[in-house]
This record gives sequence, C-alpha cells and structure tokens, in this order.
Amino acid sequence: MTTSEPVVATSPPALPLDREPRRIAVFRALFLGDLLCATPALRALRRRFPAAEITLIGLPWAADLVARLPSLDRFESFPGFPGLPEVPDRPEATEAFLTRARAHGYDLALQMHGSGQVSNGVAVALGARATLGYGAESDRRLTLILPWCDDEHETRRWLRLVAALGASTDDARPEWPRTAAEDTHAADLLAPATGAGPLIGFHPGAKEPARRWPPACFADLADTLADRRGVRVVLTGVPSERDLTAAVRGAMRAPALDLAGATDLGAFAAVVARLDLLVTNDTGASHLAAAAGTPSVVLFGPSRPARWAPLDRARHRVVDALALADPAADRAAALAALPVAPVLGACLASLDAAPRFPGAEEIAASLPRPERSAAATAPLEHRCAV
Repeated sequence: MTTSEPVVATSPPALPLDREPRRIAVFRALFLGDLLCATPALRALRRRFPAAEITLIGLPWAADLVARLPSLDRFESFPGFPGLPEVPDRPEATEAFLTRARAHGYDLALQMHGSGQVSNGVAVALGARATLGYGAESDRRLTLILPWCDDEHETRRWLRLVAALGASTDDARPEWPRTAAEDTHAADLLAPATGAGPLIGFHPGAKEPARRWPPACFADLADTLADRRGVRVVLTGVPSERDLTAAVRGAMRAPALDLAGATDLGAFAAVVARLDLLVTNDTGASHLAAAAGTPSVVLFGPSRPARWAPLDRARHRVVDALALADPAADRAAALAALPVAPVLGACLASLDAAPRFPGAEEIAASLPRPERSAAATAPLEHRCAV
C-alpha cells in the first residue's frame, strides 16, 4: 500500500493500492440514523475486501450493530477527540486509545465521520499506512482527499468514498439484521393491538426537539386514520420519550398501544418490521423502516430530505414542512406549524399503494456472495462537482 504524498481527488477518484489491506479502520462515531445510512458503504467495503479485518470506531451503542453486520469484524469505542462534540474529550483515554490503534497496525483508515475539518485528524492519528476521507481542497493530511458536498445524500456520500477503493456502489439499501428471538418478542409485544385494520406505528420523538412534530398533531392524525381506515395505533419511542407518547395517547379518542421504553434497539427494529406503515419524524426510526422494508411517512423540518430521507421514495413518502411553509419561515417553526392534512394524504396514499416490498436482509439473503476481485467499478454518480 502506498504511503506517497497526499493528493486531492480529481475525476475519477482512486486510492492506489499496491496490496490488499489486511486491517481496515472505519471512523464513524455517530448515532443510529447516521450509521444506518453508512451500512451500504460498509457492505460494499466488505465485498471489495472480503478477507480484511474491518473495525468500526464508534459510539458505545454501535457495538450492537457490529455484532449484527457481517460487513464488520471488530468494534472500538471512541473515547473522544478535541473539537468533536459527540463524546466529551478525555485526553488520557484518547491517548490510550490511539496508542492501541497504532499498535494494532491498520493498513487503511477511512474517515466516515464528516467533512474532515476535525475528523481527518482522528484518521491520521490512528497511524494507518493509508488514509481516505473527505476534506477541503487545501487539506493534505490524508493519503486521498475527496471533495465534500453539503447537500449530497448521506448514503450516496459514503458509497462515493468507498468507490475510490474500487468498491461496487450499486446497492444503496440500509441494513439492520434481526434475530428470530427479536421477531418473536415483537409479535408478543404487538399482540394486544387487536383488530383487522392496518397496523400503524407513530414515532413522535427525535433526539433534537426541533425535529419533533407536536404530539397533538400525531394524535389528530391517528384518530383520523382510525376513523377512516380502522387502523390499529402503536406508539413507539425510547424510555426518555414516554412523556411524548403519553401526550399523544392522552389527546387521542381511539385506543393506542404504547410501547415507548418497552423495547431495546433490536426489539424496536423488529416491531418496526411488523408494521404496515410507520409515521415518524426524521430520526433513526425512519432508517430502521427503510432497512426492514416497512413503508413510512417521514416528516422533515430543520433537516433536509435531500440528505436524510430514505432513497426509495416509492416506499417511503416525505412531507417537507419547509416546502409547505412561507419561504421566510424558520425550519423548526415550519415543522411545528405543519398541518395534519398533507401528512394524512401521504398516509392514505401509502396505505392504498401496492403491498410492501421485502427489506434489505430478505433480498441480500437471496443473492450470491460476490467473488473476490480487485477490479475497480464505474464511479458512483453524484451531485458534487469534482
């Protein structure tokens, strides 16, 4: 593997390799939706380097994802780094972590944490023989720098990165494998939601309050769907969102099964997989629905659907509050003022559409494993100029 002077990618970008990397580090210490958007790139990386040991450096919760994904072999918990907000900086822990990383002997480090201003420093500090990531044209810290584009879709962004290694980029489906025990547990949890109507989940939470549609609006939507279509209502959320689901339930006339705090992440994914439709704010739940093949209606305000909405717009419908508001409206205010009518229309259109499609894990199980190959494929089409 070359250790020549760093270069800024032009077209087509490619990282020259003089041998197959044996140990690869991927730095992405972010949250559920961020990681799910990157699973197609991780899968492409595994298919490009089937014999390599691939380590994810991430937040502690991501150990669960690593245990599930065949594209990953090891997990290292990220202890923090100066300038990155996801983890409080602890200099002694960071230095110990970097010492272990350098001793592990990574051949290749991929910076998949962001635009590179700070995170490229983490990739360099790992001590890998070669490094790849995004950055400014003037950034010479990595072996290969690709140009960052703010409005590029998060899934296509990271597929474009691994395309520089010759990975195939034609499979953009997110992935969250489930266990049989989780599916059984989800069926038991949903058993009280009796009736013949469609089973619809409503997820009123989001990590940032500005990305939450008001609980009263979720309640109005759920009651209207119960009146018109006889839907069975399931409320979902993490333990800290129990107040939100209680507010929705308290404002409803129709009965609702409240599962907030009743599931761990695996069981929650299995619950989502059994729904006929999920109505959710832009948060990790929408990406779990995309991975499971569950149709969804995703509500956007401060965040942008061009970057974060599921790519399959036939199965996953977007309601962009900002596009429906006054052009001068604040993004969070636009979501708070989003009326029920357009969301109801999207839900009815989804319920009237064709039956749901299989999810990524169902399709992937039917596909043959690709043969190991070092041949580069055509670069991913993207909106960024290079």
